[in-house]
Amino acid sequence: MPVFILLCALGAWSGFANPYFQLPPAVLLLPFGLAGVGLLAETPRRAMKMGWLAGTSAAVGCLYWIYIPVQHYGNLPWYLALPCPALLASALGVYYGLFALFMQRAVRRLSGFTTVLAAGFLWAAMEWCVGHLLTGFPWLTLSAAFSPWPWAVQGASLIGAYGLSGVLAAVSVGLLLAPSSRPAPALAVLLAAGIAVFGWRVLESAAPGGVSATVGLVQGNIDQSLKWDPEYQIATMERYAGLSTQAIATAQPDLLVWPETALPFYFQEPSPLHNRVVSFVRTNKTPLLAGAPAYIPATPPTKPELFNRAYLLGPDGAVVGFYDKEHLVPFGEYVPLGEWLPLGKLVESVGDFSSGRNQRAPSIGDIALGVLVCYEGIFPELAQKRVEEGATLLVNISNDAWFGDSSAPWQHLQLSLLRAVEQGRWLARATNTGISLLADPQGRITARSGLFTEDAVTGQVRLETGSTFFHQTFHIQAWVLLGVAASAVLTVLVRPLKAAPRRKLRV
Repeated sequence: MPVFILLCALGAWSGFANPYFQLPPAVLLLPFGLAGVGLLAETPRRAMKMGWLAGTSAAVGCLYWIYIPVQHYGNLPWYLALPCPALLASALGVYYGLFALFMQRAVRRLSGFTTVLAAGFLWAAMEWCVGHLLTGFPWLTLSAAFSPWPWAVQGASLIGAYGLSGVLAAVSVGLLLAPSSRPAPALAVLLAAGIAVFGWRVLESAAPGGVSATVGLVQGNIDQSLKWDPEYQIATMERYAGLSTQAIATAQPDLLVWPETALPFYFQEPSPLHNRVVSFVRTNKTPLLAGAPAYIPATPPTKPELFNRAYLLGPDGAVVGFYDKEHLVPFGEYVPLGEWLPLGKLVESVGDFSSGRNQRAPSIGDIALGVLVCYEGIFPELAQKRVEEGATLLVNISNDAWFGDSSAPWQHLQLSLLRAVEQGRWLARATNTGISLLADPQGRITARSGLFTEDAVTGQVRLETGSTFFHQTFHIQAWVLLGVAASAVLTVLVRPLKAAPRRKLRV
């Protein structure tokens, strides 16, 4: 069993994105190892315990970067910040432990073929739950590890990232059961071949569609410790203006995109900084999407509300639309149960934010923007909602400076690429420190910046209006997924042991 625990950790650490080395197929060792733990565990309790240990070990190696914003920007002493990644990993470990527990019962009650199918549905449902329960944190989505291989993620246009993760988990479990079941590995090979064949066919047949537009992404690389310093605000604006001027001279973009809170002041208030931004847009006659804090003043008895906003300015400098971030970062932008918990936010900011109440995509001309602020890009349902609101282009603006030179910017990027594939939309991603990029609806990167560099990325996109199968069936798929997974769990709970249990693995 220790071997399977080690496989889980090594598979996650090398399969998910990191700054040093990534081998996407290695991530399959995570469900492989968890299923192996369940296969060898003599009791459900031991399966849960060892599965939790294996999952926690895997997650903590991928989420170590949480220490950086908590300690560097939250001003917590190292001995309080250091346990934070472990605490989050241990919470995710509960899901992995439950998967191992399910496998412990399933392999003793179901056929190999049925076990593979049930494991796939359960893994997909598990990722759905991770993305929705307790505000949701679907960061370690199995399918995201394959984003560097576009052919391997095209299935997300049919069944979404969670569904594709389920198929990948089923492949892994099918290979594990090869010594004791012929149908199980056969099904695994068939599923893997389906992913590959469908992916290659999509990439070969994909044709440009929609109206063409040129987009410029400006990456200011502003030091997070100086960003909110009033004495540094003018220099920040001049840097963004200078980089944008380069982009305009190079490509004459139809839209400029600046990152999350690129404007570190209240743009809605008249000020020299406000005037500088408006003057720049008017002079260059180029629409601009830029992040800034915003607020609604207090009107007793209601309190003032603060928003993490993206303003869309027309070529005359006037605000033609905006988007307020909906899914806030717990303990970063607000404190859950803040009235009862004696905790403050872990990172600096300008206040406690409120969730946005958006109803339509900000648009100018043919460009309708599906804005996803910061880690909103990891949630499939938010991209779904943006397209339902009429978005023809997905735009992810973020400030990943919080994470330093760690695995987080790379993991965030790969998760965001899945939103393009799921929704069949081009993705424009502008970040403060990188990685900024343009990607097509198949998740192929067409232009990108480096990490921790000043840059202006320009390129053409297509304003798509069609919809993928996943988009059309999004709400139905969620119910089917949860229903089948619940049925599988109920089946292994009530079905008696098989008369002739399969041969055990010896590891």
